[in-house]
Amino acid sequence: MNKNKSIEEVERKKFNVFLILSGIFLSSMTMLNILGTSRFLDLSFNFYGYEIPMIVAVGVLPYPITFLCTDLISELYGPKKAKSIVWTGLIVNLWLGVILWLGGIFPEFTTSEKSLVSNNSFMAIRELALGTIIASMVAYFLAQYFDVIIFHFFKKLTKGKHLWLRNNMSTMVSQLIDTTSVICITHFLTGAIPIPEDEPVFIGLIMLIGYAYIFKFVFAILDTPVFYILTKYLKNYLRIKNDS
Repeated sequence: MNKNKSIEEVERKKFNVFLILSGIFLSSMTMLNILGTSRFLDLSFNFYGYEIPMIVAVGVLPYPITFLCTDLISELYGPKKAKSIVWTGLIVNLWLGVILWLGGIFPEFTTSEKSLVSNNSFMAIRELALGTIIASMVAYFLAQYFDVIIFHFFKKLTKGKHLWLRNNMSTMVSQLIDTTSVICITHFLTGAIPIPEDEPVFIGLIMLIGYAYIFKFVFAILDTPVFYILTKYLKNYLRIKNDS
């Protein structure tokens, strides 16, 4: 009887942890699609006397956490669960797109100049968000799908060892795929990517891809100790055999 209760308790914990990781992942995906390219941030910094330029879209900010979540799900629950979250995220993006589309085709109700401004603000966000959603769905599916595949490729290659290697390799490669795809597609769909008029489009896109990727690359490195700590704690909490 006690053994059955213990098993039920572990299963309950596994379900709750999966629910939390999935919730953070899906809410982050929704957030970045709504924020998208609505604003670009200047995160340039000085490194030993050298000015390092870094211009990123505000939608990039919550993105690194999505890869941490899928890597944790992959490590704790296996590739099938991780891939199921990728597909769920795709459905959530589609649903968000449907709501934004419907919100723009129904007739508006305005009672004052203030409500007209609010409507114009919504339409501006809608236009950017719909383009970003299409771009991010393609990029997101490719990136997250390859993130899971690469993660488990290195897990098998190293026979479950070198956790840092599979975490970093899967995240860095998948984020390069994502960054390149989403910036290029968003530019051609919305024209919202800020490229100087005196600069060739190709060069401007390459520079923005570089800025965004450096941002994601830095966070991929920074999330390694976080990934180690969470993996160790959660495997112990969920009574999962440690093979790393």
